[in-house]
Amino acid sequence: MSEAPNTGDEELVVLARGGDLDAFNRLVDRYQGSVYSLCVRLLGNREAAEDAAQEAFLSAYRALDRFHGGSFRSWVLRIAANEAKDELRRRRRKDGATSLEAIFDRQESPVEIPDPSEGAEVIVERHDFGRALEIALGDLPFEQRQAVLLVDVYEFAYEEVARLTNASVGTVKSRIHRGRERLRQAMIARPELFEGLVRPEE
Repeated sequence: MSEAPNTGDEELVVLARGGDLDAFNRLVDRYQGSVYSLCVRLLGNREAAEDAAQEAFLSAYRALDRFHGGSFRSWVLRIAANEAKDELRRRRRKDGATSLEAIFDRQESPVEIPDPSEGAEVIVERHDFGRALEIALGDLPFEQRQAVLLVDVYEFAYEEVARLTNASVGTVKSRIHRGRERLRQAMIARPELFEGLVRPEE
């Protein structure tokens, strides 16, 4: 008997722990977009992100007994952030310490479906904006990028990021401050794309 479409995450976890693979696949379907999005933003490479996302769900399945309630999404995203870091290490070893910047250079441009109501100029500007932001994120050291994404995009608390990265809350705050400042400087350098988004330095 299949689960109802609105079955809660915790109920699906209980079923998955009991050997119901379909229940776990339901969780994968719900959160694979968020997991892949985080991995591709951290790694800047679709192939690497796909590998990291797959490993994240495999790790989550093996660790279901350690999920003690709360937000399954946050839990699996924490796993994904760790897997992305591990994937980066694996690829650096395989490629002979290839720099992260080189990995980002190999990234394909994001695929976007144009809005037919928009003119070509608007579509091009949006693409340029997204690509410029990707490059700016890619220029951040991994720890800064990870902290900025988890806090500013995925709304993790500083304490959660500290536990995830085995760092102090002060270190996390420092990484976020430095990462935000580097992003701000990158935006200042491209006023034609980021005009109106850069706050004056306090």
